[in-house]
Amino acid sequence: MLANLLHVAGIKHVITIDLHASQMQGFFKCPVDNLHAEPLIARWIRHNVPTWRDAVCVSKNAGGTKRVTSLADALKLNFGIITTDKRRGGGSMTASMIMNRLDGFPPEPDLDADVTRLEISAKESPKKSDRKPEASKVTTEQMDGPKDQKARQNGKTPPRPLHVRQESGSLRRAQNMPSPLRTAHSGLLVATTSSSINAQSTPAETSPTDNDSLYTDERARDITQGRLVQGHIVPDDYPSPTQSTMSSSIILDRPDEDPMELSRASSFFNPEPQALGGTDAADTSDEEEEEFTIPGLEQMITLVGDVRNRTVFIVDDMIDKAGSWIAAAECVVKRGGAKKVYCIATHGLFGGDALEELQNCDCIDMIVVTNSFPIPPEKARDAKKLVILDLSDLLAEAIRRNHYGESISPLFTHSYD
Repeated sequence: MLANLLHVAGIKHVITIDLHASQMQGFFKCPVDNLHAEPLIARWIRHNVPTWRDAVCVSKNAGGTKRVTSLADALKLNFGIITTDKRRGGGSMTASMIMNRLDGFPPEPDLDADVTRLEISAKESPKKSDRKPEASKVTTEQMDGPKDQKARQNGKTPPRPLHVRQESGSLRRAQNMPSPLRTAHSGLLVATTSSSINAQSTPAETSPTDNDSLYTDERARDITQGRLVQGHIVPDDYPSPTQSTMSSSIILDRPDEDPMELSRASSFFNPEPQALGGTDAADTSDEEEEEFTIPGLEQMITLVGDVRNRTVFIVDDMIDKAGSWIAAAECVVKRGGAKKVYCIATHGLFGGDALEELQNCDCIDMIVVTNSFPIPPEKARDAKKLVILDLSDLLAEAIRRNHYGESISPLFTHSYD
């Protein structure tokens, strides 16, 4: 609607700075130049952070990974990600069963592993058109007893109480499984099927050109987790609140209902709708901030990446509320062991008392934003950690180049002066 209003008002060209979702350019009927403050921020980091070469760029949520990796590539740095587990524990039975098998837990009993339990009556026996030629040959020739052969000669088909499969479903899954997972869980799968089938190694497992030595299914080693209560990191021995996201399962709340019906209604079968732009614009900030204000709610925060004794740049496109920034800063400092934390964003909205809360956080050393959004002078004076970068030169050069018909591509490049 805003794009249509600008078009009706007579706007012929639009210049923006770091749209929350780059797909917003498609709403305008006039040309749009979406400039980036990343070159300006990267230049400030190289000139003002002494230990920037050993720093790590960290995203405070999954929606900002694209933006963080772009800055990390420009500075040739490592990157990490912080996630807050809001709906853990019982939300998806099917997902938990899959992850239990990957985590090395004992698998669920597999009916395919024991052929004596696969009893199929005459009414449930498969049709001839559904049978494979090899399976039909084994069933009619090798397994027929004397009575069955006599009955077949008389034109009658004897009922078959048992149906033997040439290979169980577990073995088929093992053969079709990619080599890293098959290698890591080969003992688990063979133990499941050894009661009825003599496991034989496939050519892919014994081939000298197998890539098992190159690819593994190991999870990331640098994973740090912590407990989050009201948006702050708490010690491991901190008493648990009355309410926890890990115990607020719909299965535990409604034990009388069918678990499978509950699992079908879970997030595994009904995933949350994605915001505009996918991972480039995940609409999770408001949900995080609301959950940080619940007194009795405990969350699990996870840091993926090595930040010990390093400087950390927590990067996002805007700073509106302080809850998620403070939680991310405390996670990298108190759990990850980081030395310094820089909160970097393009748009400094600072709604409510966000700037004061960030200023009072001991884990945050610097707050870096641009002047794309007006900040009251009195607030800027009181915030000693606040650094405001000027975008006037960038916008002026973009206007000049558009006026004279020059290319604006140089405005997206990084200068290394």
